[in-house]
Amino acid sequence: MCKLVRSAWAWCAVALFIFAVAATQVATAEAAAQKKKVLFIGIDGCRFDSIKAANTPNLDRLMAEGCYDEDCQILGDRFTGNDTVSGPGWSSILTGVWADKHGVLDNDFKIKHYDQYPHFFARLKEVQPQAYTASVVSWVPIQQHMVTAADVAKLFPPEGKDYTKSDVMAAETAAKILKESDPAVLFIYIGQVDETGHKDGFHPTVPTYLKAIENADACVGIVVDAVRARKTYADEDWLVLVTADHGGKGTGHGGGHNVPEIRNSFVIVSGPDAKRGKLDEQTYLVDVPVTALAHLGVAADPKWKLDGRPIGLKETAGAGAK
Repeated sequence: MCKLVRSAWAWCAVALFIFAVAATQVATAEAAAQKKKVLFIGIDGCRFDSIKAANTPNLDRLMAEGCYDEDCQILGDRFTGNDTVSGPGWSSILTGVWADKHGVLDNDFKIKHYDQYPHFFARLKEVQPQAYTASVVSWVPIQQHMVTAADVAKLFPPEGKDYTKSDVMAAETAAKILKESDPAVLFIYIGQVDETGHKDGFHPTVPTYLKAIENADACVGIVVDAVRARKTYADEDWLVLVTADHGGKGTGHGGGHNVPEIRNSFVIVSGPDAKRGKLDEQTYLVDVPVTALAHLGVAADPKWKLDGRPIGLKETAGAGAK
């Protein structure tokens, strides 16, 4: 009888082990089957120390559900001669290369090499032609010069230099796109933080600057909530990326090569595939689009000559040429 009992227990143990292995394999297969998607948010002229000083529940939640670097550099090791303004900044953020490659040195766009170093949407389409891409912005030069390979590209120009309404319209339009279509990646630009900095000052002690950041956070919430409300959300694996093109000091940010308050940006990498906590590694603006591509399963082709590399992911794929 004792032998029979021991045998029964042994078989039960074996059965439980097999069941556990099978359950793990099913969970792994389900995770692998989830659609990889990216929400990419750009907040112009936003300082991280001011995010910490402001009331930003949506950005705080993204950081809690991922990782971040409060010292993402807007310039690389190579001096490229570009000014520390939005033209070169967003060009680097959207192409994954520094200004000596994409050619944009200021906000005039007299020189640009987007034919050789295009928007990362174009790189995604090279590998995944069926991928649906969406861009929603309020800064005209992004729409006019940078965006390529977008299945939908919406522009909401500001009223004069006031981006407040434009930012909300952009967020609501992005939310509508997320509800009604199936983007692999959506990029949204938020502009009022920078304009407020130019008017009143880039600093965590400036009330209107903090208010602009809080308004930007509300726009972030509109879009992130739209992601989470998708009917197919349970079957999707979303990565949310947030960054800024530069910081600011006083009421400007030009000529800031040696000014930490200007050349320090930030990056947030959030989602199930993101690491947790503060990143120890040095990050750069050019890393952000390469991270988006890596999450979407696109390893950087050496012929693209990207300067960025994937950051903040539990498992990274691909690396740019340095």
